[in-house]
Amino acid sequence: MVLQLQNIILEMIAKGEALEATTDRLCREIELHLPGVWCSVLRVERNGLLYPLAGPSFPDAYTALLEGLMIGPQVGSCGSAAYLGAGVAVTDIASDPRWVDFKDPVLALGLRACWSSPIQAADGTVLGTFAFYFPEKRGPTPRERKVVASCASLCAIALERHQRVIERERRAFVDVLTDLPNRAGFDGALERLPCAEPGAWALLALDLDNLKTINDTFGHATGDALLQTIASRVSDIVAPDRVFRVGGDEFVVILQGAEAIGDIERVAQRIREALAVPAECSGHMILPRATIGGAVLSPEDADATSVRDHADYALYDAKDNGRGGFVLYSPGIGSAIETRIEVIRDVGAALREGRIDAFYQPIVRLETREIVGLEALCRLRKPSGEIVSAAAFHHATSDVGIASQLTERMMAIVAADARSWLAQGLPLQHVGINITSADFHSGTLYARLEAAFGRENVPLKHIILEVTESVYLGQRDPVVAREIKALRDHGLRVALDDFGTGFASLTHLLTVPVDIIKIDKTFIDRLAKGDPSLAIVEGLVDIARKLDIWIIAEGIEGEAQASLLTDIGCTLGQGYLFSPAVPREIASDLLRHFGQSLDGELRKQMRWRTSDIAVRRAAS
Repeated sequence: MVLQLQNIILEMIAKGEALEATTDRLCREIELHLPGVWCSVLRVERNGLLYPLAGPSFPDAYTALLEGLMIGPQVGSCGSAAYLGAGVAVTDIASDPRWVDFKDPVLALGLRACWSSPIQAADGTVLGTFAFYFPEKRGPTPRERKVVASCASLCAIALERHQRVIERERRAFVDVLTDLPNRAGFDGALERLPCAEPGAWALLALDLDNLKTINDTFGHATGDALLQTIASRVSDIVAPDRVFRVGGDEFVVILQGAEAIGDIERVAQRIREALAVPAECSGHMILPRATIGGAVLSPEDADATSVRDHADYALYDAKDNGRGGFVLYSPGIGSAIETRIEVIRDVGAALREGRIDAFYQPIVRLETREIVGLEALCRLRKPSGEIVSAAAFHHATSDVGIASQLTERMMAIVAADARSWLAQGLPLQHVGINITSADFHSGTLYARLEAAFGRENVPLKHIILEVTESVYLGQRDPVVAREIKALRDHGLRVALDDFGTGFASLTHLLTVPVDIIKIDKTFIDRLAKGDPSLAIVEGLVDIARKLDIWIIAEGIEGEAQASLLTDIGCTLGQGYLFSPAVPREIASDLLRHFGQSLDGELRKQMRWRTSDIAVRRAAS
């Protein structure tokens, strides 16, 4: 019987018969020779979904229930066999825990037991399942085992041939580089995950932290090799659970094993440990870094999409707490992350619609009130026309892509404005541009500056790069230190902004020197005779002078503050006493009337504010 069956099926395969017709003939021949046995063949897609191929004795209504079912350790006999890669014999469907969610329809057909075997390719990949259903509570007989061993091989041949035929179509659901299921494959799998039982499955969202830097530094071939290494290592760690590549540097894992879900933090730790081993990628030794967020199906989750959102929230939170870590979602994370995501979305829309602009705040000599420079500050114009300061959307800069685009836009705007001022003969000395951590990690900051200002023929001597303490040394980042040194070697000047609010100290200037220190407003607010702030600022001014570093006092709002600063030797400042950040038209007038190139003695007699310029513009 077995030999005859083999000849029939191999002939159909050789003739190129449809896979469904071949497996249907196989099941019918088996049922003919094994009375009472119901036979079925299911295929397994790479995203872990089941699809019926043949089951001639089963009604259509039953086979429709299996369409797109996600494999797992508790998904009947076939889903479990496919998940485990091993045969699963259930002698009593009614009482077996693997059939709890699926038993009613099959019991209604009068079937009481099921034995399912995985259909495997030569490399061990599970291609499908071959199952016998029995009307009585029992396992397979020796004869039945022999038949299945032969038929599983026949099915593997048919399925492998079928896969080759449909490979081009299937690629729509597979990432070509890593051979993992892609976003479309993940979306399909996510839709089919059951949400009735809390804790039944979990998601891990994983982002590579240094892919862009590696691509920019070593080339995309190295980055591609790194992605392939990551895919392989993560797949090995979580097997038999599934890994998906859903974006350029984004991966998602669907965890269904009870042990993995019960200790999801340990799974994340094992992934991080596996990635921490240097990888040889196109001739370069690369140390991968990844940040991971996780979420477990909870009673509050109405559908699988909410679990995905929660994993994303946890990932965002992990990034905020320092890349390279793991955060498991808890309800408190959601609201803050939702706000940040909304801000990122709003800023992204503003970038696309050209609603990002630069306002300029003057930097003046305190003694004469001459303008010696400007700081370019990012502003967002809402669709209503309202102008929003950067403080309202600073969360968006934690997104690497948005931060990079904002800097790119600000460079282009400042370059165009600087060209206009120089063409008008206005006394422009320098403009400060704020730089984010993402800009340093791109490894292309100097090239981007050269390109943006080169297009407008503006020499880089007119540019000062402003770096906040949190970026400068907030996380003791060697990349930032290295880039600051390289930029200064190119002749660019670097200002340390908001000094005194975070992590930096003067000792860091020994290893990461800067050209300018901007004393934060919190010191200036308290500036008064007898206050410790005065002693701190005075000492800082004296030390900076000896280190040949310029000092700029930020947030000056009163004449008394300006006077004290002048007395202790601070020569430069900015703040509302002189002007808030203003649009380019007003900044042009301020430069025209109060730029340092005007007569110094005349400047000593002048005390001005933006309102003076506004009055003049209105009168004209």
